[in-house]
Amino acid sequence: MPRSKAEALLAEVRACTACAKALPAGPRPVVQFSSRSRLVIIGQAPGSRVHESGVPWDDRSGVRLREWTGLDGREFYDPAKVALVPMGFCYPGAGPSGDRPPRSECAPLWHDRILASLEARRLILLVGGFAQARYLPEARRQTLTEIVRHFAEHGPLFFPLPHPSWRSGIWMQRNPWFEAEVLPALRVAVRKALSEGDRQ
Repeated sequence: MPRSKAEALLAEVRACTACAKALPAGPRPVVQFSSRSRLVIIGQAPGSRVHESGVPWDDRSGVRLREWTGLDGREFYDPAKVALVPMGFCYPGAGPSGDRPPRSECAPLWHDRILASLEARRLILLVGGFAQARYLPEARRQTLTEIVRHFAEHGPLFFPLPHPSWRSGIWMQRNPWFEAEVLPALRVAVRKALSEGDRQ
């Protein structure tokens, strides 16, 4: 049976070695999508644990992100429902204060092609500043906190979020409106995106 356009593209992405010389741990693209994905989550880049397992968001950040969205593991890792497309597909290596930024070559090389391969997309979660800088250029003069607080201005296609790292716990304590206002709206938007896909 011939592969779909999205399946062929996924195989191409997973074989990518464009940044191999710049990756201390070597290339291992970690990405998930299918032509039927209804929810797109654009994060930052895999960490060392995800690089080892090859499973997107297979760390504490992923646990927190699933709590935020209200998705269980079964839904989150179903490519017919959710596309997991980071700004950089490979672990960029450790820097002086955490992981290095995503490789700048990755998103321009792959993102447009991946999004074009989706039959229909209802919602794109922009998780962290790198994703927001690429997809919300009009908001570049705003802080991440300002962008997230005014999330409704970027709908219905985009929903900006902070990165769910351990630092987000401190950030949430300083910004209680996130848990009170943003997370309920996020869960409604996620459920709507997936339920519309179920009806088709």
